[in-house]
Formats: sequence, C-alpha cells, structure tokens
Amino acid sequence: MLTKKAKYALKATAYLAGLPLDVLVSGKEIAEMQNIPKKFLDAILIELKNHGLIYSKKGLNGGYCLARKASSIVVGDVIRVIDGPLAPIACASKTRYRPCDDCLDEPSCRVKKVMQEAQQALSSVFDSITLEQMAVKMSDKSHQKTPKGGSHRFKQK
Repeated sequence: MLTKKAKYALKATAYLAGLPLDVLVSGKEIAEMQNIPKKFLDAILIELKNHGLIYSKKGLNGGYCLARKASSIVVGDVIRVIDGPLAPIACASKTRYRPCDDCLDEPSCRVKKVMQEAQQALSSVFDSITLEQMAVKMSDKSHQKTPKGGSHRFKQK
C-alpha cells in the first residue's frame, strides 16, 4: 500500500508540475492548496530535494519548484524516493533484492513469481505517468483551491 507520505509527495510534486518551472512557491502554499500538514510536508520536501526532484531556495524570495521538467519525472520516481522499491516483498525487488529467510526453493517459489508480476504491473503504470500528465489531470478548476493571501510566488533568478 502506498504510504500517506508518498501520497503527499505526489500531491506536492504534481502541484509544482502545474506551475512554470522557474516559479518558486512557498511550502505554506503547497500545504494549504493540497491539504497537507505543513510540518509533514517540510520533511517530504527535504527528501525530494535531497534526491534531486525539487529545487529549493531559502529566504524572503525563496520557495520550491521542480528541479527539472515535469515531463521528465514519472510517478515511480517520486514513490521510490519516499517509499523505496515498488516490489511488495524484497525477493521480487529489482533494485533492493534480498532472499526470503523462509524460502526453501526460491527459483520455484510461487509467491515470488506472483509478487514479481505485481511489481512489474505497478512499475508499468507508475513509470508511464509523468508529473506533467498528473498536473493536467489536476488542473480541473472545480477541484482546485486558490492560494490564500499569505502565499507568495517568485521567479528564480
């Protein structure tokens, strides 16, 4: 199951994807617009920044934006940064494989085969949808709030 942290990361990055690449937006605005607890969002944004998905600038004219074009970041990138591998169990993971302690015959393990199929299905979906595509789906104005007066946007210099 996708964690709440990953869900919030997707909401935040999709929100940023809907803005021009050089516009910085405050964490407060993201939190308000996406209904994410601000302190929780701050930790998520740091993690995304540390993995090169978003850019941040401190100070009066600071804020956040995507580090690269939304069309080059897929949903799977965001989920893997926050939650790790998409595989339901470690023996089915491509990037963090670990054998199961209780498996007697891994090559013929039926559980592993099903979990690998699940991992492939998740990867197929998550790695084919970009943040740009998510932003377009989110742009339906009937579901969007407008920023409150305390939020500020700045062009990067």
